[in-house]
Amino acid sequence: MTGVVEIRQLIDGHWRDGGGDSVTSLNPTRPNEVVAEGNCATLADVDGAVAAAGEARAGWANTPIHQRGALLLEAAAVVESNALAWGLELTTEEGKTKAEGIGEVRRAAQILRYYGNEGDRQAGEIFASPRAGEQILVTRKPVGVVAVITPFNFPIAIPAWKIAPALVHGNTVVWKPASTVPLLAIRLTEALTNAGLPAGVLNLVIGDSPVGEALVNHAGIDAISFTGSTGVGRRIASAAAARGVPVQAEMGGKNAAVVLDDADIDMALDQVMLGAFRSTGQKCTATSRLIVTERIADRFLAELSARTAALAVGDPTDEATQMGPVITGMAQRGIYAGIGSAISQGGDVLTGGHPYFKGPLADGFFVAPTVVELTAHADIWSQELFGPVLAARRAADTDEAFALVNDSEFGLSAAVFTQDVTRALQAVDQVDVGVLHVNSESAGADPHVPFGGAKKSGLGPKEQGSASREFYTHTTTVYLRGGKPQP
Repeated sequence: MTGVVEIRQLIDGHWRDGGGDSVTSLNPTRPNEVVAEGNCATLADVDGAVAAAGEARAGWANTPIHQRGALLLEAAAVVESNALAWGLELTTEEGKTKAEGIGEVRRAAQILRYYGNEGDRQAGEIFASPRAGEQILVTRKPVGVVAVITPFNFPIAIPAWKIAPALVHGNTVVWKPASTVPLLAIRLTEALTNAGLPAGVLNLVIGDSPVGEALVNHAGIDAISFTGSTGVGRRIASAAAARGVPVQAEMGGKNAAVVLDDADIDMALDQVMLGAFRSTGQKCTATSRLIVTERIADRFLAELSARTAALAVGDPTDEATQMGPVITGMAQRGIYAGIGSAISQGGDVLTGGHPYFKGPLADGFFVAPTVVELTAHADIWSQELFGPVLAARRAADTDEAFALVNDSEFGLSAAVFTQDVTRALQAVDQVDVGVLHVNSESAGADPHVPFGGAKKSGLGPKEQGSASREFYTHTTTVYLRGGKPQP
């Protein structure tokens, strides 16, 4: 990318400068490089965005769903055609590798296409009535004005999987992205507005916590969809509950991979590496815990440590790089503090665990990919570091392994590696998560199937697929009876 991009807000169809404090997006590989800069939205901007969404609500809801979907299909084509350029911008702003950045932009286009065809799917249900001459219909209506609050780690894919179903089901949206990644938010908003989205249907407000708090507490908001930290998600849910506003929240994860004695070891190694270190471990579904049964533990951990030490860490725009930086210096410091705590609590660092003290890696927000073996519970086993750190423990057998998976307040995702169908079915029954992978990495989501966590990883209806309409619509049960036929 060339030049610094101007950060702007979209309110009622008009791009405008924010009137708040200055906001700057930095390149985490070289933090002295500015990617985008401008000013935050003000509380008045939030009021204007919500008012615009409210004004546009009725007209958009009355637009036939096939017309709404056609605009999403048009936006998908815009996103797809810009995948290479926007993918590079994503990599520069967020830090994931170039291949991952391009792939994420293409995934956003895929999500837009999926929901663009929603009009061809089931729209309601018909039930038999116990009374003659009557049918019972269940129809769906949009919930209204939806606040969408998204994180930094998937700056275009996660917004797409919230905004696309919200729009196609007839809602209007006010979107606040993470202030560390405004560039891709502007790009997605441009794609949707350039596709012909009417003014006020989608509004973009960029800013820090006060902007998000104003949006969450705004009387004009009818529903809130959030992805981010558990602490923030719980505060949002509490504030919304006081006003009777529904919340869909995808929050923390401390996802485990279990490698059992009979696993295909090479495949398990490949998949655990991808789950732990792709996207620099900055995924809610990343593998951050590893449980290996005792008989294969020495071999598996030795090979895993060797592969981890050999990862090519560096500038994510370089084709040879396998892992880039974390998002900010604060995140970097927090991750190393977590590693230090694990060591003080008896953890054994098998590889990594130390900062880069010289060279280009010392200048950026890089964290060495790290594997820590634990012999007892430590904070790193339960607390989400959101970085390239894998905590490993040994289990005597399958039962102990699955018990260790469930040893968490979170229940987002897990992976189990086995070639025994009985053990796989046991995992389905016993592992308490929202997403279970058998013989694949713990990360990954497809737009046509439900996504979300169990226990304290999620609140409200699941995201994606047909599950999304459970949040973005409400049902009306219609008792339909005619009168006597007219002569």
